[in-house]
Amino acid sequence: DKDSYIIRSKAQKVVWDVLTYYEKVWIPGKAWLRSKAIEETSKIIKHEDRSTKFICIGPVNKTLNMLVAYFDDPNGEHLREHRTRIKDYLWLAEDGMKMQGYNGSQLWDTAFISQAITSCGSLTEWHKETLRSAYGYLEMTQVREDVPELERHYRHISKGAWPFSTVDHGWPIADCTGEGLKAVLSLFSTFNREDLAPFMSDERLFDAVNVLISLWNKASGGFATYELTRGPELLEFLNPSEVFSDIMIDYPYVELTSSALTSLVAFQSMFPTHRADEISEIIRAGIAFIKRIQLKDGSWYGSWGVCFTYGTWFGISALCATGHSIHTSDELVLACDFLLSKQRPDGSWSENYRSCTDLVYSEAPEGGQIVQTSWALISLCEAQWPDKDPLHRAAEFLMNNQEQSGDWPQQLISGVFNKSTMISYSNYRLAFPIWALGLYRTKVLGRE
Repeated sequence: DKDSYIIRSKAQKVVWDVLTYYEKVWIPGKAWLRSKAIEETSKIIKHEDRSTKFICIGPVNKTLNMLVAYFDDPNGEHLREHRTRIKDYLWLAEDGMKMQGYNGSQLWDTAFISQAITSCGSLTEWHKETLRSAYGYLEMTQVREDVPELERHYRHISKGAWPFSTVDHGWPIADCTGEGLKAVLSLFSTFNREDLAPFMSDERLFDAVNVLISLWNKASGGFATYELTRGPELLEFLNPSEVFSDIMIDYPYVELTSSALTSLVAFQSMFPTHRADEISEIIRAGIAFIKRIQLKDGSWYGSWGVCFTYGTWFGISALCATGHSIHTSDELVLACDFLLSKQRPDGSWSENYRSCTDLVYSEAPEGGQIVQTSWALISLCEAQWPDKDPLHRAAEFLMNNQEQSGDWPQQLISGVFNKSTMISYSNYRLAFPIWALGLYRTKVLGRE
């Protein structure tokens, strides 16, 4: 139990004991039922393999599905196809070869970096070729069709979505679709749309919005990740993992909801009549969800980054994008007050991964963190916080810690999933300082 993040209940252990006993005894019809279950499971596994070009949704699934293929036919074509995609998960880092937690974060990083550069006002002119290349990747990575027999295999629609990594992976995700759409729209505002190649039609943007609308959970008002919230929270009773929390259903999150809402707001500014009533309803309900889950201290718990600093950025971003201001929104003021209460004397923020596991804010003893300082500065710039001194000090911290090469140092881990598993995002140390300083330059210093 000392090594377990969650403790399985005694009742669950009894259930597994009963099922273990069931496996050992003869019961009429059990062999037939087992063969049918294995046949059905095999069909679903093979569908996942083929629809992701043998990448699979993640490395655990990849490993398990590859083992299934091996035991099914060690010399078969299906296993050979699996072997060709092993390298997608390998990452050669400074300290050796590693297995990634996904097949990369290519789309996610590209969307953030595109928005970061376009936030820099006139400085964007210096980097137009970079942005053209980024647009090319965004265009290439949008999913153009649904997976075959999606309902038969319990899949959500994909056409129009953006995945987390590559188009081959292809799984639709609400925040990746939202950030991908925002990035494209920001590039349309930077360039003449007709000058960007390949051309993206209005219909492809409408497809992205269709995915977002389809992923909205009407009951909660929020957005989950890959699919709708399909079951009750009681299913966590059956969570067998011991190391992951809140994994049995797809829960709505502040980050996913914020990305979806801010992208729909950006879309509405360009296409005000397209599915206008539905989008307006989703925005109203989504903001109500975000306000409802705000914690008493003004923060939001971040489920995909470390942690309250990350979640609070998304909460503030959604409020600001939907017309809230510090003059009209108590929630926005409270959120900014939370961030300011955590600023260090040197102008930085420094949150530790223990915030994710312990569910309370934990200061990192290692000192100021580039990524979290950037998230906080972005938030305060978006909120147009009137006292500029904390913003000046945050910007000064970022500028003082930039290296001669233009890079920033790699510091503590900044990503997380399932509350207990930390994950590295190496590009965050570049994307977010650029974004923060870009907004600081335009919104605080008033330089276009």
